[in-house]
Amino acid sequence: MRAVNRFLVNQKYLLILFLGVAIFASLQSYFGGLKSFVEGGRLYTTYNNYIIFKQSFFHLIESKDLYASFVEEQGDLFKYSPAFALIFSVLAILPDVLGLSLWNILNVTVLFYSVYFLPRIDLRTKGLILVFVIVEMLTSVQNEQSNALIAGLFLFTFGFLERGKYWMASFCIVSTIFIKLFGIVGLALFLLYPNKLKLTYTTAVWVIVFTALPLLVVNVDQFVFLYKSWANLLSNDHSISDGLSVIGWLKTWFGLNVYKTYVSVVGAILFCIPLLRIKQYSNFTFRMLLLASIMVWVVIFNHRAESPTFIIAITGVAIWYYAQQQKPENYVLLVLAFIFTALSPTDLFPRFIRNEWMKPYVVKAVPCILIWAKITYDLLFVKLSPRIEKEVLEK
Repeated sequence: MRAVNRFLVNQKYLLILFLGVAIFASLQSYFGGLKSFVEGGRLYTTYNNYIIFKQSFFHLIESKDLYASFVEEQGDLFKYSPAFALIFSVLAILPDVLGLSLWNILNVTVLFYSVYFLPRIDLRTKGLILVFVIVEMLTSVQNEQSNALIAGLFLFTFGFLERGKYWMASFCIVSTIFIKLFGIVGLALFLLYPNKLKLTYTTAVWVIVFTALPLLVVNVDQFVFLYKSWANLLSNDHSISDGLSVIGWLKTWFGLNVYKTYVSVVGAILFCIPLLRIKQYSNFTFRMLLLASIMVWVVIFNHRAESPTFIIAITGVAIWYYAQQQKPENYVLLVLAFIFTALSPTDLFPRFIRNEWMKPYVVKAVPCILIWAKITYDLLFVKLSPRIEKEVLEK
């Protein structure tokens, strides 16, 4: 047990582990050969998502429609902002093996250091959080996704807000919005802190900066066209799938074909109700749980949520559990999330179970749905107090 504790409090060992995961996933993808993403379809590189990000920069500087279908180059559409395409230029100009590796390293290191940036949490607990999320993080970087980066930016937003660093907090949350639009939900954190005027204008400045970035390489007409095309893609994308989400769960478990907008509205109302407890804003544990609620909510109410997206939710789950006093029911939910959310897509579950049960019945999402309900209950009714380490109690 002492050896485990020494590992958990050793930041260098954990960093090596995280970097190893990123490099392993990168090389696995790079040397993975070609594959088809639909049966009998065209073959693409295993690291197709990275190729989509990379090619978006070249499409941008060539004044092409970023959101068109480039079937000769990539197996899916680009769905991020024009600003993201420009920023990705730093990696796009590099050889694939190097750019891919640096992209995954960026994702894991942002998440890694964001956990250590959380205030009022001891080293051992931070180590526990990192160990808990590492399997889900591997799933994300094996798919060259940006979700670990987004999870880290959420945590950095919270850390900067707690320290009164509003410019940096606004920068982090606006960054998530220009990667994936659901980051806008993170703005709810701003309600918990004083000086709303400063939070408003710092956010506005960063929105203007990120929005205008593509003007460095495109003319005004192309700039306007790109944002219209992005908006059109996002509006059409809303009706395509149900994802590993509350909507998918309602359909597959209960046969309910509920209009997606209604589900989102109900989810938004339930999310906002705890914000009525204004007197709790001064409670650090309440603020931590609201952060956790945001990180789980943006995944389970996302109709396009895929397995790699769940690094955001599982990080929120870890924050929820380790931010407050330990309770048996919370521990049961945590174990369920680790088994059925983090481990269910892995080879620990036989292929036929994954294909016949886990995927069709969106089992990966269910523990997170239950935990979000528990988070909401905790925020509304529980007298919240911070976690106390056993070692501290013994002393």
